[in-house]
Amino acid sequence: MVRIRLRRMGLKKQPSYRVVITDQRSSRDGRFIEIVGYHNPRTEPPTDEIDEARVLYWLSQGAQPTDAVNRILVRTGTMARYERLRKGEELQALVAEAAAARAASAPVSPKTRYPSPAPGKSRKKAKAAAAAQTE
Repeated sequence: MVRIRLRRMGLKKQPSYRVVITDQRSSRDGRFIEIVGYHNPRTEPPTDEIDEARVLYWLSQGAQPTDAVNRILVRTGTMARYERLRKGEELQALVAEAAAARAASAPVSPKTRYPSPAPGKSRKKAKAAAAAQTE
């Protein structure tokens, strides 16, 4: 069965995710068919970028989204557009509507909720500096 799921990217303790189309038997970060978007939970609000046309195509072909991806698709409005596609609306009109909605609501520069520490300000270096002062 084909699934729409998240693939973890990013550094250790700084995750970001790609939304991919994959076979359910492949591992989380293994083989995939196509990348259809990304999700960054570290920004405020979380950043979701979805290729609506490709997601709607794969949903119409029977791909099943995981629970996490389903929440992202509901938040971006893709699932509502998919229901309208199933009722007979035209795909091009739905994709144009999605692009207009994304342009109207997208923040110019989302703020990272958990920025990386400034040079020399990490916990490890602070602990080493404190240990050096006590010696």
